[in-house]
Amino acid sequence: MSRVGEKPIPVPEGISVSIDGNKITVTGPKGTLEKDFHSDITIKNEKGVLMVERSSDSRTDRSLHGTSRALLANMVNGVSTGYSKALQVNGIGYTAIMEGNRLKLALGFSHDIYFEPPGGIEISSSRNAIMISGIDKQLVGQVAAKIRSFRPPEPYKGKGIRYRDEYVRTKKGKTVGGTEGI
Repeated sequence: MSRVGEKPIPVPEGISVSIDGNKITVTGPKGTLEKDFHSDITIKNEKGVLMVERSSDSRTDRSLHGTSRALLANMVNGVSTGYSKALQVNGIGYTAIMEGNRLKLALGFSHDIYFEPPGGIEISSSRNAIMISGIDKQLVGQVAAKIRSFRPPEPYKGKGIRYRDEYVRTKKGKTVGGTEGI
């Protein structure tokens, strides 16, 4: 039995869910999300509570059960409250500035990096902090990972882009030794 898949998903006030076969559309104050679910997964709306059921106990159906429930819960949460990720820029001369709808990153390269966010994603930044927000949890995480990949944090000085709550373990540099190895 899937412990995650059996949990009901309460639908808050102001959220409407339309079920058309395997295509689910969730609409709320923040926007609208659509997703096509697998044909072996059945989603029912019973008095403001969504239930996810599987057709059989085969291995693929069991693996899809909890995943489908989590994706549907993320859709309901996204259109009601939304998701956000915070990044931190560390390093002398490293900056992140919004220019229009593009993010301009100065990360110690010979050129600046310009990043244009996809539709449905909002980016705000101060000099050394970047906030990414949107209603699609997967897209918010993907954009945050893409921005972080431009200059991941390095372990010696800790320079680079990291998540706000990320801990980067620092290493000691080379030590000037005596004649021990001779």
